[in-house]
Amino acid sequence: MTSRSILVVDDDPHIREVVVFALEKAGHAVSTAGDGAEALRMIEATPPDLVVLDINMPEMDGLELCRRLRREGDLPILFLSSRDDEIDRVVGLELGADDYVTKPFSPRELAARVAAILKRSVPREATPVSEPGPHPIAHRTAEGLLSIDEGRHSVAWEGRPVRLTATEFQLLLIMARQPGRVFDRETLMRGAYAPNVHVSDRTIDSHVRHVRAKLAEAGAPALIETVHGVGVRIAER
Repeated sequence: MTSRSILVVDDDPHIREVVVFALEKAGHAVSTAGDGAEALRMIEATPPDLVVLDINMPEMDGLELCRRLRREGDLPILFLSSRDDEIDRVVGLELGADDYVTKPFSPRELAARVAAILKRSVPREATPVSEPGPHPIAHRTAEGLLSIDEGRHSVAWEGRPVRLTATEFQLLLIMARQPGRVFDRETLMRGAYAPNVHVSDRTIDSHVRHVRAKLAEAGAPALIETVHGVGVRIAER
């Protein structure tokens, strides 16, 4: 497994110690910050591959840091939140976080969720010349052309880039591989997350809503269709 750089942001030294131990055991290079302001400085200096981010912190809380990071790019973010902070978890997902883990948490589950996000966010390793990589997807509807290049981890609508987070990209890719097929939440979850990772319906709905909004901003408001009571699909030609 290739080592990735991860920044753990939490004002509780004990939580930082537990997370660092779990992630270093999984083979990652881990750095830490005690608040959002310190984390922002570190990210601006040397962007990590992923941020594990607590919500309630001094100086700058996790939600505000997430807002700032999302204005600049699609750096993968996994939130840590207390069980009684459901509204914060929902807001975090609405801001564009890739996933969340509630406290107290299993270090093994945390490492699995981090691994799943990294797998979705990092383009596939370069393949030998003799082994072609995944074929780009070009799906044309009456409104325009959707292009997805899995190897480059890029999406475009009519040539205009659509910037998606790792989870959003994976969900769109799942649907675009089979235009017209209706996907329920359970199927999308199984495709986007590791087998031992489970998320709520609300989490899947938030990610799909973000994909829709970003496609609409690029000029494709009707590309993802809802089949009420069943699921969602990519519009056919």
